[in-house]
Amino acid sequence: MQYVVIFIASLLALPHPIPVSSLHAASPDQDMTPEERVKMMDDLDAKSNTGAILAGKEDIMESGGRPFPLSMVVGQDNIKQALLYAAVNPKMGGVVISGGRGTAKSIMARAVHRLLPPIEVLKGSQFNIDPEGVDGMDDFLKTELSGADATPLDQRDTEIIQPPFVQVPLNVMEDRLLGSVDVEKSVQTGKTVFQPGLLAKAHRGVLYVDDINLLDQELANILLNIITTGYVIVEREGVSVRYPCRPLLIATFNPEEGELRDHLLDRIAVSLSADASPLSLEDRVEATSAVLGFAAGGQGRQDGEEAEAALKAAEENEEDLKTAIVFARELLKELELLKTQKAYLCEEAIRAGTQGHRAELFATEVARASAALNGQQVTADDLKIAVKLAIAPRGTFTTQDMDDMDMPHPSPPPPPPPKPFPFTLSHGIK
Repeated sequence: MQYVVIFIASLLALPHPIPVSSLHAASPDQDMTPEERVKMMDDLDAKSNTGAILAGKEDIMESGGRPFPLSMVVGQDNIKQALLYAAVNPKMGGVVISGGRGTAKSIMARAVHRLLPPIEVLKGSQFNIDPEGVDGMDDFLKTELSGADATPLDQRDTEIIQPPFVQVPLNVMEDRLLGSVDVEKSVQTGKTVFQPGLLAKAHRGVLYVDDINLLDQELANILLNIITTGYVIVEREGVSVRYPCRPLLIATFNPEEGELRDHLLDRIAVSLSADASPLSLEDRVEATSAVLGFAAGGQGRQDGEEAEAALKAAEENEEDLKTAIVFARELLKELELLKTQKAYLCEEAIRAGTQGHRAELFATEVARASAALNGQQVTADDLKIAVKLAIAPRGTFTTQDMDDMDMPHPSPPPPPPPKPFPFTLSHGIK
């Protein structure tokens, strides 16, 4: 079954500055089971006019097309694995990918966005606020709810949308990134009107920063501070606004154009290189055939029966991964590491000579995401993956390849007894 998604950028061209008019009451909010969420995803994908992708003033996807499937990217297994973990656990801390030109960095960033499940938001919200207020609320909504006749949060209209994909341009100004006062609307209404920025649109979606090493240093610091705290605070021109911003951060850069500063790398959970494992001749031939056979934008019949079969297999794989991510997010809420497992990660961080405590903190979230995606409690294999992705790259005493796991390690603690899990992933990324 082929899925065609038309990404619409027109929402950005028709902004609705704050204040927003009151929302109407709706039927009470109902909790959805993972099975209902999977069905909702299928229904949403069946509509060709859903899912606005906000990226400045233009779609970053091809108009009317679909991104290159993640499973059709040849090689880069570690990067694809890390992106899947970040899709399961957006609180993991983001992924930064380095590599030369033409190494599929941006392709993988766009492809993983397609695997994210739809989100439920308050109708008319410019901040993608969750109806249950799980990830926080903006100041405008809090003020509205404090009114005597305010409609309760669980009685407001909601809508299901595709998670946004927001790209931060290199020449972005701080006002465009954080938000600013809409002067024209303020003059017309006689009140200070706030126009949300790109970070407001990125909440609960994907925030993509290409060439992050070329981004203004001050803006890069502001961006990573916000990703860490989960909130944006704007104080300027007589306006004070606070709103949530918890996106999945994916950043890419080409080391030939300048290295990324160490303190920025340290604040992103996983840092991997697309140049770490060069493709063999056979892999390069396979990659070339896959790209040439993939019709422009993924529309219509592909170039030959072999390419058509490859795309069909990739789409079936995507459906398995979408379902797995939905169930994994539900399981993630209950997953915790044992004290002995945390001690193992801390011991590995000490042995690697990492600075500070971010290594073990990020590793904990990676281990949880890995276990959730596999539908199980945290095991020794999940801990080893966490060390490989989050601790080893930060090490100052380790000079060997990250894939070399033969160095002596303390034995990982035994995992807790497994719990039943309603879904088993039939096959992962090839």
